[in-house]
Amino acid sequence: MQNRILGFIPARGGSKGLPGKNTLPLCGKPLVAWTIEQARKSRYLTEVIVSTDSPEIARVAEAHGLPVPFLRPGELSRDDSPVSDAVLHTLAWLEERGRRFDILVLLEPTSPLRKEGDIDGAIELFLRRYEKADALVSVGQVHLESPYYMKEIRDGFVLPFLPAEKVHYHRQQLKKVYFPYGVIYMSKVEAYRKTRTFYQDRTIAYPIERWQNYEVDDLHDMICVSAIMEQEMKGR
Repeated sequence: MQNRILGFIPARGGSKGLPGKNTLPLCGKPLVAWTIEQARKSRYLTEVIVSTDSPEIARVAEAHGLPVPFLRPGELSRDDSPVSDAVLHTLAWLEERGRRFDILVLLEPTSPLRKEGDIDGAIELFLRRYEKADALVSVGQVHLESPYYMKEIRDGFVLPFLPAEKVHYHRQQLKKVYFPYGVIYMSKVEAYRKTRTFYQDRTIAYPIERWQNYEVDDLHDMICVSAIMEQEMKGR
């Protein structure tokens, strides 16, 4: 039987770092619209839903072809509200209406730098590893921000963050480390219900390219993402 796959786009109205960021213009369309359009192009997503508490974001979603059937309750939309609460609320709402899903795909609108085919490529990877994996997370290699280069300040003095014996290597000798970015998260629904996280015992990696290692949290991020997106659009 074919898996039913839910595309879930979390988009709160509130944001302290960049107020109203999900509806701010990015290269000619609202930030959230990029993720909506990318999700709608997927060949595998059975259904895509935007979880938002904002009527303005709902109007943007509907203007880009994705009806918003309900607004997220306020108690699930605070600054400290975990996204897992919004996910489980949406799954329950859908199941009450007879729509059950096997796989959850979470797409953060603050990570719009997806390549053509990233969503479906990640889903295909997950399906190939389905018997041995329960979740998937997109990761990008960390470069100059590596913990091997990090410092901390103690009493005004700059000191290595890691023990000294770990940092005296040439760059080529350093162990590769990765950071999870919001290009795509995925999990079997039942595994997510049990753990409420995508970081499970059997989570596999979906590697992304260096230029995709940006998320929009403040104005500086928006400027960087806009510049990268404009350059990528020129190359197509």
